[in-house]
Amino acid sequence: MLANLAPARRRFVLAVLGLALLGSVAVAVGVLRDRSDAAAPVDPSRPGPVLLVPGYGGSEQSLAPLAAVLRDAGRDVTVVPLPDRAQGPLDDQADALAAAVSAVRGRTGASSVDLVGYSAGGVVARLYVLEHGGAGQVRRLVTLGSPHHGTEVAALGSLVPGTCPTACQELAPDSALLARLDREPLPVGLVALSLWSRDDEVVVPPTSSVLAGVPSPAVQDVCPAVTVGHGGLPGDRAVQRIVALTLGTGPVPTSTARAGAIC
Repeated sequence: MLANLAPARRRFVLAVLGLALLGSVAVAVGVLRDRSDAAAPVDPSRPGPVLLVPGYGGSEQSLAPLAAVLRDAGRDVTVVPLPDRAQGPLDDQADALAAAVSAVRGRTGASSVDLVGYSAGGVVARLYVLEHGGAGQVRRLVTLGSPHHGTEVAALGSLVPGTCPTACQELAPDSALLARLDREPLPVGLVALSLWSRDDEVVVPPTSSVLAGVPSPAVQDVCPAVTVGHGGLPGDRAVQRIVALTLGTGPVPTSTARAGAIC
């Protein structure tokens, strides 16, 4: 067929076919690259450094009690500073977490890290794992009183102009960001726990912390007598023990049957 074409036309057709072939190769290479970049499983038997992610407002001091308990247990702990007092876009906060993870791994030589996200910090941690390169970097993930499906408090704040920054808006129950995350399951092999309190007055309703496919007990499911609000979660002794056990190598404590000496 090509032999019947004039030389100039033949060269043109061959050039077009060559470009098409290059495009196909590029697509194939892209697919192979995506597959090769799939996160390798993390060694579950090697606990790494712990990064604590603050909630809305970015208060690092709020996590000081939990950080102290984990350090006393021999863990390397970093409380992650978040930009704009953790009131800017959650994606920007996830980028800051990614940078912190890289810095900690570079400092320690660890193959993976453990994450604890308090309040909105749990949403940031989940966002990092799902969309900001965290898959294959995290061994265990704990979210603590995190509004994974939004909180009515943020929805009410959105009604008053000037009182609900970007992070607040993204934590409203109908936000596009939270809807997007709900469509993305956590990576296979990542051990996760979403811990919350029935007495939470900031995450409304408190069951917003429940994640499909992830163990999501209330503190009271493990220690029925505990009464703790949102702000008291990082400093509560039972909560601290549950978090510490979850960051170990055994099964996560999700009920009184596994409570042991926690309470």
